Amino acid sequence: MLTGKHALVTGGGTGIGLAIARALAAEGCMVTITGRRLDVLETVAGERIFAVSMDVRDERDVVAKIAAAVKARGPIQICIANAGIAEGRALHKTDMAFWRNMMATNLDGAFLSIRESLKSMRQTDWGRVIAVSSIAGLRGLQGAACYSASKHGMVGLIRALSEDYLGKPYTFNALCPAYVDTAIVARNTVSIAARAGIEDEKAREIMVSANRHNRLIAPEEVSAAALWLVSPGSESVNGQAIEIAGGQM
Repeated sequence: MLTGKHALVTGGGTGIGLAIARALAAEGCMVTITGRRLDVLETVAGERIFAVSMDVRDERDVVAKIAAAVKARGPIQICIANAGIAEGRALHKTDMAFWRNMMATNLDGAFLSIRESLKSMRQTDWGRVIAVSSIAGLRGLQGAACYSASKHGMVGLIRALSEDYLGKPYTFNALCPAYVDTAIVARNTVSIAARAGIEDEKAREIMVSANRHNRLIAPEEVSAAALWLVSPGSESVNGQAIEIAGGQM
């Protein structure tokens, strides 16, 4: 379905990013996956999936690596801005270093990845941009003001871009999953347990019960939504923040 298209997936070595990369490759895309750990990327690279070490916080690195990917595999027509970190911290305990790293990774990283992808995408007659935000991008997540602000910013960026390109053959949408069964949830389980003084099992249950259907979401459920947004028939879905949360939030 997508044979000949070149897709960029940031944070593509694990979790949601990897699930999306594999789904796109299965439909014939050439997929450039990026992340800071080249060894992790190389273990999942293969036919139609190409590993590139890139730090989305570093403008020069993003500019250079995306330009090199375009030179090697052609214009980027699908941009999945997925790279991100998730960590909660009370605002009165949030220092500037924590705030800036969160914003640099989640929001600045999406901005830079999309900006550089658009340079080649705009030279083609078709393009799709998807930002992987979070349910925290639509409502405040208790105990995670910094994370919530970064994810709200991603949704705002997508909505503004959809207005900028109305009537043109490009769409911009955000996916907003609740708790997904990835390594981030595993790390947060330990963090929540330590902060709250509870067992890991109880900490995990807090996240599971926050999903309306009382289970963690599989990464493949998010990748299926991404695949729909780049498939024929989704042309009129634009500027949307799509909840993947097991029910109304």
